[in-house]
Amino acid sequence: MELNTLTAISPIDGRYRRKVEELSPYFSEFGLIKYRVLVEIEYFIAMVNSGVAPLADFPKDKFDDLRLIYKNFTEEDALVIKKTERTTNHDVKAVEYFVKEKLEALGLSKHLEFVHFGLTSQDINNTAVPLSMMEAVNEVYLPALDDVLSLLEKYSADWKNIPMLAKTHGQPASPTRLGKEILVFHERLSIQIAQLKAVPFSAKFGGATGNLNAHHVAFPNDNWVAFANHFVSEHLGLSRSQTTTQIEHYDNLAALFDAMKRINSILIDLDRDMWTYISMDYFKQKLKEGEVGSSAMPHKVNPIDFENSEGNLGLSTALLEHLSSKLPISRLQRDLTDSTVLRNVGVPLSHSLIAFKSTLAGLEKLLINEAAIDADLENNWAVVAEAIQTILRREGFPKPYEALKGLTRKNEKVTKNTVHAFVDTLNVSDEIKKELKAITPQNYTGV
Repeated sequence: MELNTLTAISPIDGRYRRKVEELSPYFSEFGLIKYRVLVEIEYFIAMVNSGVAPLADFPKDKFDDLRLIYKNFTEEDALVIKKTERTTNHDVKAVEYFVKEKLEALGLSKHLEFVHFGLTSQDINNTAVPLSMMEAVNEVYLPALDDVLSLLEKYSADWKNIPMLAKTHGQPASPTRLGKEILVFHERLSIQIAQLKAVPFSAKFGGATGNLNAHHVAFPNDNWVAFANHFVSEHLGLSRSQTTTQIEHYDNLAALFDAMKRINSILIDLDRDMWTYISMDYFKQKLKEGEVGSSAMPHKVNPIDFENSEGNLGLSTALLEHLSSKLPISRLQRDLTDSTVLRNVGVPLSHSLIAFKSTLAGLEKLLINEAAIDADLENNWAVVAEAIQTILRREGFPKPYEALKGLTRKNEKVTKNTVHAFVDTLNVSDEIKKELKAITPQNYTGV
């Protein structure tokens, strides 16, 4: 079968392709090859600028032409590299040959052997992957998450004065405000996003076993550590790990994935709360023309966006957990287990992106049902017991908790009338009784 959105094995490249296609330039095979070409080109330019003697006569006016090799990189270019790979059986060597062919086409054959000079394939992979990850996070992942954050911020302001019955252990509890409960998620996400942004995108760049052996033996008088640091930080915008084996430690990448896991957990919590509020009729959902909620029950409008989000967040977290626990472990100076795993870094981000968009779609459909929220408050006058017994404590009333416990744990329903009747039996001043009777489920919402 020909590969398309119907025949793709993974729903990321099938059913959900349109929701994640903006990640394709970063995490597809095409994207990985393009970033490898970018690193090879920028490394060559950095070598010229470093003043290495054999490159002293390289025409620097050719730098723009060199950069066009990756800036104008096409699928046809990627196919040329894949064809070469069938012969070399080595993906990075195929990229090296491609870049050399491009230099030859520019009349720069004299300098071909300084393409990939002194490097191992992991110097390319361990800079190309974090570079693609950094740009995908900054250009796709965080903007999509910010859309959710912005809507939460708006709702928290719009609904800040709407009193709502809280539920702890699934039971009626001290009232809160709807906007404040939304703000909880905004604050939690904001903190974790700040922590995610604080994690450096680290890269390994140090030759076959991390010691710049080949560079040093060829040009022992040059400061190759300074060169590598400058290249990784200034040319690529990454943070160079200083003491490595053949591969990057991946510790910071694991930290990044752990931060993403926490963000996923917060969003699952949000999805489940919104799902529950909808089931409680606190929210209706905007109807979409032609949309069907059930193949059998015409009345249904399901909270499918929150359910879809929750499912994809779970998949994302499972993959992130494996990546963060596996990648930092490698036998001796390297084994190859990181290579196949690293090719999947875009998969959990894709599931997260699907989830972000689904959560956003679910939030955008919400229609607040203030009548149902108020009715739930009015139906639970027992929650003002905490307020009454606290004021009685303030006044030195004997055993106020026990007195209120007796009122609220009777089998009969607690209403405004029963509360006020109870207040009338208390041996307190009329002023205190007035204060107590002024408390309602709707105004006992704190600060």
